[in-house]
Amino acid sequence: MRYFAGLLVSTLPALLGAITIVFLVIHLIPGDPVDVMLGDFASPAAEEKLRQQLGLDEPVWKQYAQYIGNVVRGNLGTSIRLGGSVAGHISDRLPYTVSLAFAAAVLSVLIGVPLGIISAVKRNRPADYVTRTIALLGVSMPAFWLGLLLILAFAVKIPLFPVLGSSANSFGDFLHRLVLPAFALGVVMAALITRITRASMLDVLAQDYVRTARAKGLAGNVVLYRHALRNALMPIITVVGLNIGQLLGGAVVTESVFNWPGLGKLFIDSMYARDYPVIQGVALFFACAVIFVNLFTDVIYGLVNPMVRHG
Repeated sequence: MRYFAGLLVSTLPALLGAITIVFLVIHLIPGDPVDVMLGDFASPAAEEKLRQQLGLDEPVWKQYAQYIGNVVRGNLGTSIRLGGSVAGHISDRLPYTVSLAFAAAVLSVLIGVPLGIISAVKRNRPADYVTRTIALLGVSMPAFWLGLLLILAFAVKIPLFPVLGSSANSFGDFLHRLVLPAFALGVVMAALITRITRASMLDVLAQDYVRTARAKGLAGNVVLYRHALRNALMPIITVVGLNIGQLLGGAVVTESVFNWPGLGKLFIDSMYARDYPVIQGVALFFACAVIFVNLFTDVIYGLVNPMVRHG
């Protein structure tokens, strides 16, 4: 219990740091943010109204205190472009981003772990060389470039999937439209999981207890999955947990390529429109999401390996 309480306490400074950095973004923009948002031909009355709406007419320390208070209450401001609360727009788009990131993570694990195991078991054989080549290609391909190739191949040339968008008539149709963006986003993570799984399995398979299990006559699959894979999970969990943030970051570009109406597309559209309250809100959400995913990963550490809790 002390281990988990310590994790929660250590999360608070990270959250405060994320809030502080997001708050400073609008103050680090060259020039007056109000002029940037409204343009050069806005009237002084419109500029003053927006300045008051954003709280920029107050001292910086007071703006910071108000911003923290608003964030704690769930008030992220009002969108200049769309109107309405930023928190409301985030909640509307959140299911699309969560479904995309979750699907990409599941695909990456389902692809990466088996390939990593095959590569380790077939070390220095043709299957190993093929798997390592695939992993290298996966790590080298940007998600947006792979997304464009997938659209060209499987939506234009071979029309198996919709080209763009997520306007689905049913849940099955929604999953059908999710395949290409999830695959484009998950391939890089799958390649990384493949390489980590291979390295971790090779290390575990060389341990004495694995050789002892084999010497006792245990079946190969029992040794491989019950003894080796179970003890090789820690690095794999680390990679999956740490790369959830990469999935969220990749979703920003991937959603734009596939016109997927999630937080990434909202972020990009808000940048073009200079809607800074939305930019701040989405950036803060992504930062907090990464922090809580890392917290969840540490909790999983403690559950999988009790030595972490008592070390």
